[in-house]
Amino acid sequence: MARNVGAARFQVKLCTSGVFTRASAFFSIRVDFPLTALYMALMNSTPFIKMHGFGNDFVILDARETAMAIDAAAVSAIADRHTGVGCDQVIVMEKGDDGLADVFMRIFNADGGEVAACGNAACCVASLLLSKSEADHVVIGTEGGLRDAEKTPEGHIAVDMGRAVFDWRDIPLAEAVDSNHPGISEGPLVDGCVVGMGNPHLVFFVDDAESVPLETLGPRLERHLLFPERTNVEVVQILSPEKLRMRVWERGVGITTACGTGACAALVAANRRGLAERRAGVVLDGGALVVEWLADDHILLTGPASSSFSGELDESLLKS
Repeated sequence: MARNVGAARFQVKLCTSGVFTRASAFFSIRVDFPLTALYMALMNSTPFIKMHGFGNDFVILDARETAMAIDAAAVSAIADRHTGVGCDQVIVMEKGDDGLADVFMRIFNADGGEVAACGNAACCVASLLLSKSEADHVVIGTEGGLRDAEKTPEGHIAVDMGRAVFDWRDIPLAEAVDSNHPGISEGPLVDGCVVGMGNPHLVFFVDDAESVPLETLGPRLERHLLFPERTNVEVVQILSPEKLRMRVWERGVGITTACGTGACAALVAANRRGLAERRAGVVLDGGALVVEWLADDHILLTGPASSSFSGELDESLLKS
């Protein structure tokens, strides 16, 4: 958190007394600054909301009214867990201008790369929009297509993630292969399966997901030559036909506590291999998502969306 106004890179809340406060079940922060200095700092700042789905966390910026220029360097600065806010992805909400989407969601991984899909981010953005609306569902535009989302009776968010793709050109892959058996192995991981969910996923089935050294195998497989845009990597243990245990290495991020598109890819890959039903709970490091491969081949992802805090980004972060 900020130590002085000159070094502050993001701030949580401004009170009229000139006191900065933030409290939750886990921590409480109080920093006293001169009110004039705080006011001047916030004049050149950008609001953000920090949200997460089972610990897969996002800094969400609202550019629906005012366009926002953001590049890879700025994303990396915001995502830095030591000098920025810290997150797996930065999400920019833009105006949905096609007459179909309520909002357009741009997705940037922590390394600054822009990607087309993120299931947990879709849950968070949907939750944010639904909390400020009387509508029972929202439509989110992404580079990977439209995503219909609604709140469940349990208070979670269900998102239609569209259809998985298996053609090598659509995933995309560098050459024509059988996506169900592309011939990829690395150490203890053998016979991976490839699924496209608007982003590429390489799924391996293992006897014990906990024992896989994903921190060393993940970065090597992310950059496998078959994937011109790199890939996400999942290791999946079949606990039962209706329950999977999954760990994930996300491209451009590393190991994360949850990945919505990864959970969808794991269920689809397991079903294609005859290892799981078309509906299953997928247990990640952060918690269990529910994935259902519907009769029309659309994939329904259901999970939580939680707010952590809101604040202001210092202008220097956006010009990093």
